[in-house]
Amino acid sequence: MPRISGVDIPNDKQIQYSLRYVYGIGPHTAREILKEAGIEAVVKARDLTEDEVSRIATVIDRSYQVEGQARRQVAANIARLRDIGCYRGLRHRRGLPVRGQRTRSNARTRKGPKKTVAGKKGVKELHRG
Repeated sequence: MPRISGVDIPNDKQIQYSLRYVYGIGPHTAREILKEAGIEAVVKARDLTEDEVSRIATVIDRSYQVEGQARRQVAANIARLRDIGCYRGLRHRRGLPVRGQRTRSNARTRKGPKKTVAGKKGVKELHRG
C-alpha cells in the first residue's frame, strides 16, 4: 500500500480513486495532481513506482492543504463563525442544520436520536364529572 500524506491508499483501485482517501482531495483535485505529476489516472496504485509516489507526494505538499492542515482550517472557519455570532455560527453552536434544511421533520443526522416528549392530557378527560 503506497503511503501518501500519512494515509495508506488502497492498492486495488485506480490511482485517481485511491487519492480520494486523503482528506481534502476530491475527484477534480485528484485529476489535477496526477496531471501535474505526469501520471496516467487509470494506473492501479500497486503498479506505481517509488519515483511516481514521491512525485505525487511532492505535488500535494507543494500545492494543496490536506489531512491535519485541512481539518484545522475547517475547524478554525467554524470557530470564527461561532465567535462572530452570525446565523451560521449559531446553527453550528446548537447542533442544527446550517444550510437551510427543514428541521420539523428530518434533520436527525444533526439533531441526534429522537427525544420523546410526553403529550398533553386530552380536554375531554378534564371535564368529566
